[in-house]
Amino acid sequence: MAVVSQPFDRAATCSAPVAPDLELGEFWEEDPWTIAFRHNLSGFERNRTFLNLGNRQFADISYLTGSDTEGDGRSVVPADFRCNGQMDLLVRQVGGGPLLLFENHFPKQGYLKVSLRGSKSNSLGIGSRLTAILGDQSFVRELYPSNTFHSQEASLVHFGLGTRDTVDKLIVRWPSGTIHEITTLVGNRHILIDEATGTIETVQPGITIPAVRGE
Repeated sequence: MAVVSQPFDRAATCSAPVAPDLELGEFWEEDPWTIAFRHNLSGFERNRTFLNLGNRQFADISYLTGSDTEGDGRSVVPADFRCNGQMDLLVRQVGGGPLLLFENHFPKQGYLKVSLRGSKSNSLGIGSRLTAILGDQSFVRELYPSNTFHSQEASLVHFGLGTRDTVDKLIVRWPSGTIHEITTLVGNRHILIDEATGTIETVQPGITIPAVRGE
């Protein structure tokens, strides 16, 4: 923990700083712009993993998953690295080794992965809004691949279907304004939707997806 500033009053008058507790790693720095060069601010806080229990309740399962490492994690990318429909976690860290892969071994449930091939829109459909309707529930995803420290997610959308194996309706709103509505869509697979034709292809692992037809 680093002490980097001293509280001041409305007149911007600072009181005399107290002595830092060296045992806690506290220090005073007159020029905040040089902190990164003169001090190591990596706190090596332990990573945390939370399980969504529903009704806005979460359980801390960090110890059970082994994710509570001291490797100073800087980014995490969820992806189906084993192509089995379950989202794993890839953690990039500063210490304790560069990368950690946490495999998802929860009981397998239904899923649907969706990739897009744009024509009027950009080739990957970035910015599209996808809504999956399952009974009286609607799940909305926007295709904006998250990126963090030297890391980025894949350009696709993953829907968890729980005990279901079909989607009653999938609505795709493309950046161009085009809207596709697909009913009774079979799940437990990775599909590719074409903006120009509205056709659906099943993606096989290891097969390259062309960005736009004819390219």
